[in-house]
Amino acid sequence: MNRTLNTIARDISNDWIKPNFGAVPYLEAMHSLQTIADKYYYDNASDIVRYFLSNATSWKGDTARAIKAELKSMLKGN
Repeated sequence: MNRTLNTIARDISNDWIKPNFGAVPYLEAMHSLQTIADKYYYDNASDIVRYFLSNATSWKGDTARAIKAELKSMLKGN
């Protein structure tokens, strides 16, 4: 069972203290999403996650690798 996107966003915020400015709006959006099938205004959650991942390349470490893999897995299942 996948974790909710808002749970993942909380873990990201706890680990990535100073996120890249390009990732911030997508991380904030993820805080209000539950599943990869949700919508954030007119954007699909899957697009939000993709945009977050493309702007999160500077986030490094074990937690970052694990969460990025989890998000990519969610996208593949969608």
